[in-house]
Amino acid sequence: MVIADRNEEAGRAVAAELGAHHVFLALDVTDEAGWQRVIGEVVQRFGRLDILVNAAGIAVFDDIERTSLADYRRVNAVNNEGTFLGCRAAVLAMKSTGGGSIINVSSVAGLIGVPDAPAYCASKGAVRLLTKSVALHAARRGYNIRCNSVHPSFIDTPMCEGVIAASPAPDKTRKAFEKAAPLGRLGEVDEFAHLVVYLASDESRFMTGSELALDGGLTAM
Repeated sequence: MVIADRNEEAGRAVAAELGAHHVFLALDVTDEAGWQRVIGEVVQRFGRLDILVNAAGIAVFDDIERTSLADYRRVNAVNNEGTFLGCRAAVLAMKSTGGGSIINVSSVAGLIGVPDAPAYCASKGAVRLLTKSVALHAARRGYNIRCNSVHPSFIDTPMCEGVIAASPAPDKTRKAFEKAAPLGRLGEVDEFAHLVVYLASDESRFMTGSELALDGGLTAM
């Protein structure tokens, strides 16, 4: 496994915790040349790229009247363009080695609207349809590359905890996040990870272009 991120200290710590044969490579997902460098090094080290998980994401919480163009572009540069660059680099690498699986992390905000997150919604909605475009392209070219998107709601991660902590009333915000799902709680990291593993594995080999909501029933309402 290769962990790629801007946070070198945390990335190297994760790679070390995973043990031998796991490496960290520095990557800003908005950097086109950086993607070429990282994917090239992966192929050089391991001979092929089998799985790519596009998971980098940021958010700005302001409504349409207060969101600046600079913030809108910044969110879309990471969430949308970063995923595009990752998909393109992965397809170019995978098609010559027999295929692979690309998993794009979108959000329930890519399926339903959120009034105070227009930039985030736009970026995650773009990831949803980018995924379908990549899936159809690869399938019709016979590349044996699958591409699917995952749409989580509130998962108990450091990013979610940061949003809660930064809110004016953290306890109230946490309860609101928990109540957003009919199951009445935050999602767990392992629950998200198991879904990604399924999409990465041959168990999902007949699935491509799909969008999977991991939201405790939120989008069922």
